[in-house]
This record gives sequence, C-alpha cells and structure tokens, in this order.
Amino acid sequence: MRWTLDLPYERPPLNANQRLHWAKKAALTKQVRAASFYAAKNAGIPICDRVRVTVTWFVRTTTRRDADNVVPTLKALCDGLVDAGVVDDDTPTWMEKVMPVITYRPGQPASMQLLIEVIP
Repeated sequence: MRWTLDLPYERPPLNANQRLHWAKKAALTKQVRAASFYAAKNAGIPICDRVRVTVTWFVRTTTRRDADNVVPTLKALCDGLVDAGVVDDDTPTWMEKVMPVITYRPGQPASMQLLIEVIP
C-alpha cells in the first residue's frame, strides 16, 4: 500500500543551513510534526510494520538546490508519522527514509508531498 500526502508548504520549513533561535526552531519543528500527524490521520493510514518515506519538493525554477538541506524537514515529518501511530519508531527497523527528492515542475505552484509506502 502507498499514500501520498500533500503538505502545506511551498518550500521546506526547516533546512540544514538555518541558524534559528532554539525556541523558534522548536516551535517550527512542532508545527511540521503536527502537519504530518494530521495528514496521516486524515488519510486513514493504519498501523504498519515497516514503511519507506520519501519527501518530494516540487519547485518552479531550475535554481540549484541541495537535497541534503531538506533532511531536517524530513526528520520532523517522520516524527509526526510516529506520533500518528503509523509505525512504532522512525529507526531503520520500522522506517526507511529516502533522501529528499527535488523535482522541477515549470508552470505549476511550488509544493511538497510525502510518500509513504509499506515495505516488507
């Protein structure tokens, strides 16, 4: 089984190059976790033994971007899936995290999606 969750972001809210005050970063992380929690609950994703998670950032321009910078957002999204009860933990035993994907889509709005796939 697989689910594609549309996220309420045009760009990653957390990135590896940010230098935020710890309180602002904590609040932003909490908000990202809540976004994936509610998206998973609304999609009706059941408890799974093991999943593969991929975040895709759809961009409108060909500006060079580093996929590594999206990893903090991926981490918070995965924590939200654990909060939603999709899997027991976000360790490799229960969750395989794929490096974020950045896809150029000219003429369409920037957006982000989270793909969750059940794997053996």
